[in-house]
Amino acid sequence: MSQQPQAAVGAPLSRVDGRLKVTGQAKYAADHDIDGVVHAVILNSTIARGRITGIDTRAAEAQRGVLKVITHRNAPKLAYRDNPVTFPFPGRRLRAFQDDAVQFFGQPVAVVVATTLEAAQHAADLIDVSYDAEEPATDLTRSPAEDGPPPFAQPYSRGDAQEALGSADVRMEMTFRLSRNHHNPMETHATIARWDGDKLTLWDKTQWVIGAQNEAAAAFGIPPANVRVLSPFVGGAFGNALRTWPHVVIAALAAREVGRPVKLALTRRQMYFTVGYRPAYEYKLRLGSTRRGRLTAMTHEMKYETSRYEKFWEANQALGQMLYAVPNVSQNVQIVPLDVSTPMWMRGPGYGSAAFVIETAMDELAYRLGIDPIELRLRNEPGEDPSTQQPFSTRRLRECFRVGAREFGWHRRNPKPRSTRDGDWLIGTGVATGCYDVFLGRANAHARLDADGTVVVQSATHDVGTGTYTSMTQIAADALGLPVRNVEFRLGDSTMPPAPPQGASQTTASVGSAVQDTCDKLRQQAITLAVEDERSPLHGVDADDVVVRGGRLHVKGNAARGETYRQLLARNNRTHLEARGSYTPEENSRFSMYGYAAIFAEVAVDARLGLVRMRRMLGVYDAGRIISPKLAESQAIGGMVGGMGAALLEHTVTDHRDGRIVNANLADYLVPVHADIPDVKAVYLDGEDYRADPIGVKSLGELVQIGVAPAIANAVFHATGRRVRELPITAEALL
Repeated sequence: MSQQPQAAVGAPLSRVDGRLKVTGQAKYAADHDIDGVVHAVILNSTIARGRITGIDTRAAEAQRGVLKVITHRNAPKLAYRDNPVTFPFPGRRLRAFQDDAVQFFGQPVAVVVATTLEAAQHAADLIDVSYDAEEPATDLTRSPAEDGPPPFAQPYSRGDAQEALGSADVRMEMTFRLSRNHHNPMETHATIARWDGDKLTLWDKTQWVIGAQNEAAAAFGIPPANVRVLSPFVGGAFGNALRTWPHVVIAALAAREVGRPVKLALTRRQMYFTVGYRPAYEYKLRLGSTRRGRLTAMTHEMKYETSRYEKFWEANQALGQMLYAVPNVSQNVQIVPLDVSTPMWMRGPGYGSAAFVIETAMDELAYRLGIDPIELRLRNEPGEDPSTQQPFSTRRLRECFRVGAREFGWHRRNPKPRSTRDGDWLIGTGVATGCYDVFLGRANAHARLDADGTVVVQSATHDVGTGTYTSMTQIAADALGLPVRNVEFRLGDSTMPPAPPQGASQTTASVGSAVQDTCDKLRQQAITLAVEDERSPLHGVDADDVVVRGGRLHVKGNAARGETYRQLLARNNRTHLEARGSYTPEENSRFSMYGYAAIFAEVAVDARLGLVRMRRMLGVYDAGRIISPKLAESQAIGGMVGGMGAALLEHTVTDHRDGRIVNANLADYLVPVHADIPDVKAVYLDGEDYRADPIGVKSLGELVQIGVAPAIANAVFHATGRRVRELPITAEALL
């Protein structure tokens, strides 16, 4: 009972929520106007390790408008039950105001609740905290790794990498260092908490309302059904809103203590303390190859920072196992516990860090062998996934490189490093592969078709600026044969049918498949009602021969015989039809499923000053079916800009004497601005991947950032002849 192709999916539609955003009507977490709301301000620790020996809150409490100051000395003990629903970082999550221990600089040590924000801010400044401070360890390069591998990243091997390296025609050994990066979305984290008896409502910035619901319930020892989380709009997140951080519990605790709704918004500076970051890495890679560029061995030794109280993990091993046809591979991962807060996934987590190392090394090998960098990659293309021996659902990386080389003019370049100039500027071009897996989760949706011919579809998913409102509207419109204007998609409410977090590029595939299933069922309900209704023009027609287009059911090939949804429901005295649907991914897919990219970059480097400027960038993507071309292009541009930041600018600076983050602001933590962004272009290959999921899409949001940093680094080498193995690439490294 398939539906004929429709017009919404694949059309370059503008965002359906765009008008709300540009007119200021879209309400983000801190924007909600809740009756009786008061304000909370967190006071952060000024040491990274030690204990609180005293807190004098008398001056703060004496200030006009202050309702309460909460510290570990007067806070009630919370349940903090285990929470298997949220992300399982092994360890013991930070528990707000439950003891006197300080585990990182910036840890919340008190919260002031006052009738105005200004009163709360002033009172927080008046609190005097004394500490018994210990010397912290915050430097990845000077601290020992934890003994043995972490439980989530066991050593991997195939073949005999050591023996293959020993006999390789060409051997290379490289050490790479990647700086810590902080998420810097436009919207800082904020929560409004309100209690109604034993029921809690949270207006929160989150990428997972179901996760926030369960974490709040676990912290307070109440049923998840007693917690409602609302997050209709998110002003960017990039991964750090995938977890429920301590400020959410603090807001709810404060609201319960003062008996009024409480709004708590983190400052930009506080965003550097408790809501995650991409961890710093030290990554050693050895590779062996034949003189003709066939890889024979790779070994990966990586270590990265985590907090002492939790063991952070991310998918940093996959690329080294499956990206190239390497018969002998070994991998070892170590974590370094430090006196820092716990890291969190940041766009392209794990894959982006590994891609910088592998793709920079591939470029270095290409130059050593005198082989074109694209040709070297193509010579090592696997016919199947080397790590699982599974066939690829689709792998069109060759086509990505072919299209990209043509569009970018790759073959016009002089391959010799430091050979091309534009006045004082050295010009270089580089290329790299991007890859990210097709991650899928169980999702549910509900749809209601009303008698006026409009439909409301809902799921407890999210829109962090990615365009979920629009893409789900397009899928629903085509499945129901309705114009886009007749469809409303709702999200961001934990009372809606549950959906996975908006992370790991899974939303369109997972929630989109659930929306497709739901709307297919709803359309079929209407068709069944029509063909069984003796008064319907479609009475007696085989249901498989009925299609819907423009809100009208008609016989396939005979548009004159049919009726509208409105006519059908009115005649049957039905106010509405509704359906629930879901999507559950296969537990053991027979295919290896990834999205792929070929990234091309051109840079200019000032020959005297070492300054790097982007000139142009092209990304060509194998991302399956593209639901919304405008959204996809926007995602690619954003991903490339984020990759530029990681490659050239972003670097968290820590004073290792006390753990203070020196550049915890947007003046000193540099991110790309419009003047830094060159000619950026994205090309998506036509096609779909129905082996991956029912609607044929693949990973996109994470994919578009992976491979950008190494493409830039490789372009810098081509321009200057100097290989940089640290991120970000600074002028000092090129002088």
